[in-house]
Amino acid sequence: MTQFERPHVETVVHRLAGDPKRLVVAVTGPRQTGKTTIIRQALRLAGLPYEYVACDQPDDPGARRPQRPSLEWLVGRWKHARREAEKTDGGFVLAVDEVQHLEGWSGVMKGLWDQDQATGCPVRVIVSGSAPWSMLIGLHESMMGRFLPVQVSHWSPKEMADAFDFSIDEHLFFGGYPGAAGYRSKVQHWRNYILNAIVAPTIERDIVALTRVDKPSLMRRLMDLASRYSGQPLSYVKMLGQLQDAGNTTTLAHYLDLLSNAGLVMKLDNYSANRIKASSPKLNVLNTAVMTAPAGYTFDEARADRSFWGRIVESAVGAHLHNSRSVGTELHYWRHRNREVDFVLSRGPNVLGIEVKSGLRRASPASLDDFQKRFPGARTLLVGPGGVPLNEFLSDPASYWLDEYSP
Repeated sequence: MTQFERPHVETVVHRLAGDPKRLVVAVTGPRQTGKTTIIRQALRLAGLPYEYVACDQPDDPGARRPQRPSLEWLVGRWKHARREAEKTDGGFVLAVDEVQHLEGWSGVMKGLWDQDQATGCPVRVIVSGSAPWSMLIGLHESMMGRFLPVQVSHWSPKEMADAFDFSIDEHLFFGGYPGAAGYRSKVQHWRNYILNAIVAPTIERDIVALTRVDKPSLMRRLMDLASRYSGQPLSYVKMLGQLQDAGNTTTLAHYLDLLSNAGLVMKLDNYSANRIKASSPKLNVLNTAVMTAPAGYTFDEARADRSFWGRIVESAVGAHLHNSRSVGTELHYWRHRNREVDFVLSRGPNVLGIEVKSGLRRASPASLDDFQKRFPGARTLLVGPGGVPLNEFLSDPASYWLDEYSP
């Protein structure tokens, strides 16, 4: 059986084999989205000799790894790659997986890369990490001119359908995690996988271990709250009340940003032409599995609860827009008094209001009309019955819909 390849594989191959500057290729993205598979596939296709090393000590007899990862070990592997590179015409690739387990790695790697540029040594390097790129390299590190980030996102409905024969409803409920696809007939195993192999390690290993989090328990409870209220605006004051914490809104906003960077949940601000309007953020999971797994529903129970299913559909649309948007495209929601538009995509002068119709919740044409009156240059789009079918909408990236409905 041919192994499914995401588009990122071709990108990595091109950057490994076609980049004359030999910049370090950095594959980053949320946990369990297939970064290691992308690297292994790219290494096989690039046609260069390579060594793959893993810093997280997986159960993988084919990966060379240290008992205790250290910077000295990293320097040793790099020196070995230099020796191998000198034996070949095209160079040698060193692939370092889950590099966030090596504290201070980026500074050492910059120095080694600079030495290779000075001597002309043809070492090519690829690194991966589950933590957000800003945390991975250090918030104040300058990586300009040395690293080429390749951002990996959650799997789309089309990818899950092509790779695992998922229906659109299965994607909505089970989410876009390839490692969980085999558990769809065993919902309790699937639920344990999502909560214990993805959500918990993302918070504990990819956020708390790499950045300052003064209240880890508050972040965990905030994640639980976000999964319950996905698709709904919720003021910081109400969040604090729900969390029963004496913290402040600045802390909550910072924690939500960290959870967003880690690919779990985002906060959307209310759209305003001057972009400075204070508002209650709207919470939205970035993979519907982190919403459905803790809810306790089976697949059939979730589909039978039309209100809950409607929130899943709206959350899936929000996640798709966030995960597929291009650089420079912003995502908001809009609310004024009793009028609300689910999502607002904007890029420069182009603005698109998107309303989702599903479940018991009816889309409000009056809200779309009012939105256009307040923002005369904006366009609107209805997703669901009477508009663009959901599966069709989720098949194209955010930029497609913004361009399609631009003036």
